[in-house]
Amino acid sequence: MAIHATAIVEDGAVLGAEVEIGPFCHVGSRVTLGDGVRLHSHVSIQGLTRIGARSKIYPQAVVGGDGQIRGSDYADGQLIVGEDCVLREMVSMSCGSQKGGGVTTVGARGYFMANSHVGHDCVLGDDVTFANSVCLGGHVTIGDRVIFGGLAAVQQWCRVGRAAMVGGLTGVNRDVIPYAMAFGDHAELAGLNLIGLKRSGMSRDAINALRAGFRHIFYGVGGDLRSRATEARSRWPGVPQVDEVVDFILADAKQELCLARRRGGDA
Repeated sequence: MAIHATAIVEDGAVLGAEVEIGPFCHVGSRVTLGDGVRLHSHVSIQGLTRIGARSKIYPQAVVGGDGQIRGSDYADGQLIVGEDCVLREMVSMSCGSQKGGGVTTVGARGYFMANSHVGHDCVLGDDVTFANSVCLGGHVTIGDRVIFGGLAAVQQWCRVGRAAMVGGLTGVNRDVIPYAMAFGDHAELAGLNLIGLKRSGMSRDAINALRAGFRHIFYGVGGDLRSRATEARSRWPGVPQVDEVVDFILADAKQELCLARRRGGDA
């Protein structure tokens, strides 16, 4: 364990093996740092916060503490960050709020570039990538392997499904289905994230079924979107990716669904 002489580690903090804490860092009394965590200089970690093993946090990051809510002073809010995450310069993450369930959860192996923000009560999956200055409002749910371009922002209570890609400068104010690409001032679906699907090792048959299902749901004729989603499950049975998209669409959600651009578009 290496703690720089200028760092402040309050009594009660729990430090795993081979933790490194650099100059001018501040670690609060209820913080737990897993084995091999490294804090570069000027990192502040507060609140009831747990950082997973081998995670790296860069200068000026502010991790834990109260959510950014008027009057928020919930002492028991938690922040849980998974293993092998990277939080670059000036990243901020808030603990959960009393009204929101009390826990902000960040999965393993996330990569958060400079100035990105994770709001209170968010739930993030594994292997997410945030480019510079991506911002999540409170209560947002993000699936595994989601990628955000720089300066994208997600409104409170929205969901972004697994392996979706959100373009830079995109404002997400509606739910984005799994495996999709979303772009625009106010996000619209621009097809599927085909490059991501191929890189993930998904079979050609599954990709083709997913593309056909996407076209049927968003560009099909007859019925409303939810009924076409239900039909897609029966038209392409035994394809878990189609089932996942259908389940996402039919779920009881707080936000409306992000729709596809009205064009023939290549899914």
